Amino acid sequence: MSDSLPPCPQCQSVYTYDDGHQFICPECAHEWPMTATASTEDVRVWRDANGVELQDGDTVTVIKDLKIKGSSDVVKVGTKVKNIRLVDGDHDIDCKIPGIGAMGLKTEFVKKVSS
Repeated sequence: MSDSLPPCPQCQSVYTYDDGHQFICPECAHEWPMTATASTEDVRVWRDANGVELQDGDTVTVIKDLKIKGSSDVVKVGTKVKNIRLVDGDHDIDCKIPGIGAMGLKTEFVKKVSS
């Protein structure tokens, strides 16, 4: 439609239109205020203990022995955790640890394994 209107932040459609005080996407029906644009939205960035940016699917190693609440098990230093999933919440990483199972980790206790 118009080159000055921003694309939809959800589906990236270029067919957005304004409706007085908001933008509307006709393809996915997403509505957002005119004051918000994709460039000003807060994008969460997860970083490991060394400040390296983490992505979904990365492999990390544990840098400190971690006691597991309610169990006598311990996640040992150097444990490699593959295919992590980054989430919002009290723990930043959902993962499956070999020999232990599914659990949540904090990014401050892991470092990214270089590919």
